[in-house]
Amino acid sequence: MGGMSSTRNATPHVTDVTSDGAAWLASAGAYPRSTLSLWEERPDAPVVLPCGSAFDVVSAPAIFGRRMLDRLWGDGPGSGPVAEFRGRMLLFAAPGTAQRLPSLLDWEEWGARGREGGRTGEVPPLLCHGAGDAVTVPAPAGAAPRSGSRWLVAPDTRQPWLPGPEILLWAVVRAARAAVRISIFPPADQDAKVYDVSRRR
Repeated sequence: MGGMSSTRNATPHVTDVTSDGAAWLASAGAYPRSTLSLWEERPDAPVVLPCGSAFDVVSAPAIFGRRMLDRLWGDGPGSGPVAEFRGRMLLFAAPGTAQRLPSLLDWEEWGARGREGGRTGEVPPLLCHGAGDAVTVPAPAGAAPRSGSRWLVAPDTRQPWLPGPEILLWAVVRAARAAVRISIFPPADQDAKVYDVSRRR
């Protein structure tokens, strides 16, 4: 496939979709062969794919999503595929996560009711996309500046590991706590992060 390698990248981080990763993404849709054919012709084309079967997606504002990702890779098991799209971070999760995560956040008082109750204001609105929803995924060939989309951790296998709701709840809570302690001075280069997929469990 143009722009895609059939083997894992030599470097430990993966920002371009492999052929196996593209096959996994395409499997989410009703016509996977048509999606793969489109990508053969236009590897720079983002596509809209349904959630709920191959994956769910949790969408967070970019800065908070980056904090979640830092917690997942710094202190946790790593992440599944992760993309940026128009100022939001898309964390690919196990099917069923979109339905379960909001209730876990509410139960832990980190959801909407928790904010109203005054416990914390550090968890921004998270958009949970599951069965019946669809998301735009970045092109397999990498960054597409005009579309505002790119892969931070690209799918590289036909069966990528996907975090469930409990792991994402853990990441949300730690990202919110980190936001309280964060310096007013951001790191020198926000784009310098490299996520080592070989650590993913």
